[in-house]
Amino acid sequence: MWPRLIALILIAVSAAPAARTATSAPLGLGQPATPAKIAGWDIDVRADGAGLPPGRGSVDQGRTLYATTCAGCHGLAGAGGPMDALVGGRGSLATAKPVRTVGSYWPYATTLFDFIRRAMPFDAPQSLAPDQVYALCAYLLSLNGIVPANTVLDAATLPRVRMPNRDGFTGPNGESKGGVLGGGSAPGW
Repeated sequence: MWPRLIALILIAVSAAPAARTATSAPLGLGQPATPAKIAGWDIDVRADGAGLPPGRGSVDQGRTLYATTCAGCHGLAGAGGPMDALVGGRGSLATAKPVRTVGSYWPYATTLFDFIRRAMPFDAPQSLAPDQVYALCAYLLSLNGIVPANTVLDAATLPRVRMPNRDGFTGPNGESKGGVLGGGSAPGW
């Protein structure tokens, strides 16, 4: 959503000089938002999987990559370190001390892909190849007991993963998707 909004703003701003009168001078700032430039920012992934790139990754590949790329911040096996825990917390969202993790809070597995692809690792965002992002998703979902240890994820299988908190949010019109946060509890693979 954000990349498309940014693209629309850039298009509107680039069209503004054409709307000026002949007496106003251009500011000389910026450059046209070409389709190629817009495509570079249009990397969002929707809940239904639209926007997922080709690629695939397994739990075993993710385990190896996690150890070298993620464990320094998120701890061994996602237990937490200087940064948030990624594993655990299931059933805690309706308590006084909710633990919001990939396995307890996130409603869609595709959101995990989108976030890792866009923002991780912290010191080099957008540096991971799609195969690496799929592998990290497979590993983290396996650690949370959502997919089996032999899972291989790709653009077809990732959107089919049913997250435990899928029904714990409200829809765009305020309709309930499952009551309190954490309403879902069964693994969905």
